[in-house]
Amino acid sequence: MSLVIKDLHANVEDTPILKGVNLEIPKGEVHAIMGPNGSGKSTLSKVVAGHEDYEVTSGSVSLDGEDILELDVDERSRAGIFLAFQYPAEVPGVSNANFIRAALQARLPKGEEIDAVAYYKDLYSKMDVLEMNRKFTARAVNEGFSGGEKKRNEILQMMMLDPQYCILDETDSGLDIDALKIVAKGVNAMRSPDRGILMITHYQRLLDYIEPDYVHVMADGQIVKTGGKELALELEESGYDFLKDGGLVNA
Repeated sequence: MSLVIKDLHANVEDTPILKGVNLEIPKGEVHAIMGPNGSGKSTLSKVVAGHEDYEVTSGSVSLDGEDILELDVDERSRAGIFLAFQYPAEVPGVSNANFIRAALQARLPKGEEIDAVAYYKDLYSKMDVLEMNRKFTARAVNEGFSGGEKKRNEILQMMMLDPQYCILDETDSGLDIDALKIVAKGVNAMRSPDRGILMITHYQRLLDYIEPDYVHVMADGQIVKTGGKELALELEESGYDFLKDGGLVNA
């Protein structure tokens, strides 16, 4: 069972951004995508999640054998996709606890209700993993949060919703080392034979704490190189100069 992306092309405002992306993320594996600015990394995450600003012109995205490109954002989420944003949005007037509870309730069969005691027990246990103060349950979603608090809150939502495939779009950006370690602890707690994880990052340091099975390099809207975790170390050392030397070939 896998998240499979085949020859995916997508535009934004008639400008081609994805130009034939091929990628498979089986359950049980952690994949990382690195690449220079403007290579299409964040666009890929948003297209898979169903962002309306992006037009898919050809290709397919299938989730455990089912094409999801015709599904709207909510349907993709219910099918098992979770996207952690680089810049999490604020939701004024809605508390964290109510926001997550509503998302979980929406996934239950009609007429079934969440058990409040069990819900808060689960919520608090996951907040403890992320070293989040209980007062965050009553605060409006991300309103007045620091960058690190927003990122931890994204991971908390992910842990509570328990998706089949997690896409993390530069979750490490703007984090100091302590916040990075905490976020990584939450992501590592999600690793499972029944879940696939895709991390998009500029920096090798994230991969010191969340060890990937595979690292992919993206450039000009395509996956151009794939390797093990050592590839991230090579990129940290030498950058993307190989892209200028005709290195647009899968390894």
